[in-house]
Amino acid sequence: MPGTDTRPGPESRPAPSTRADRTPEVAAVVVTYNSAGHVGDLLDSLPAAFGDVTYRTVVVDNGSTDETVRLLRERSDCLVVESTNDGFGAGMNRAVRHAPPAGTVLVLNPDAVLDPEAVPRMLQVLRRPGVGIVAPRTREADGQLSPTLRRTPTVARVGGLSFTRIPWFAERIDDPRAYTAERAVDWACGAIWLLSRECFDALGGFDESYFLYSEETDFALRARDAGWITMYTPQAGGMHVGGGSGTSSATHTMQMLNRVRLVRRRNGTAAAWAYFAMTLLVELRRGVLGHRASWPTLRALVRPSLRPAVLGANDALLPR
Repeated sequence: MPGTDTRPGPESRPAPSTRADRTPEVAAVVVTYNSAGHVGDLLDSLPAAFGDVTYRTVVVDNGSTDETVRLLRERSDCLVVESTNDGFGAGMNRAVRHAPPAGTVLVLNPDAVLDPEAVPRMLQVLRRPGVGIVAPRTREADGQLSPTLRRTPTVARVGGLSFTRIPWFAERIDDPRAYTAERAVDWACGAIWLLSRECFDALGGFDESYFLYSEETDFALRARDAGWITMYTPQAGGMHVGGGSGTSSATHTMQMLNRVRLVRRRNGTAAAWAYFAMTLLVELRRGVLGHRASWPTLRALVRPSLRPAVLGANDALLPR
């Protein structure tokens, strides 16, 4: 999970670059939180993933309590910025601020690994007119396709009915055939994203109020509103373990609350109330079926005082 540069001087160390005499083409940015078991594999994969593309890597650590920072500081291939935990979006924005002024930003989760030549292949797509975000084909740790493509959240899609493959009800795109060719999408999971810096700056970066979850949904949809395309390409690949920063009932609660907030901010109060009501029913069903995290989430949905304070959503039943 994500953080403020409380000590920007001694807490950051510049990473060497093979071509330090000029601005790199890509700034690779990572936010870590108790990611000691994964981030090394990610960083090890980058040289082959970039090929001949020049880059610099910035890692913002959001207050890890494990060995993440020590492991990072033993490396010479990244700039390390220590921070308090003020969210994933805030951490990403901080990483970009610390990065050199490259024209492209590679957003990475610490539990991702890139395939060789992934970045040059994504760059080819990003350079097309109007493209602001590129997402590659991603697989799970077992090698199976990870269904990362999504449609815009709506009330009809709140129920988790992606298995129907009916677009009206399915936010997640599960059909493997959808992953065989390049296509424009509403949004894609942000474990591996290549961004136009122009797009990033035009949107003002990630919305930090989400803290964790929905920030990439919000970014991609705002990018679309501004005329930028999110493009999926199967020509570049990577693996995403998932859960590399840990999962809990608190993070599940943040995920559900932020989805309601996103709908409210984009579609208004009436749509948000409908989405909120459907979320209650969905979480009740999940709880009955044995999903333990759904019970504390249900309690937090109906009792704002129980919601994670970092969201700033404790003052009203319908989260803002």
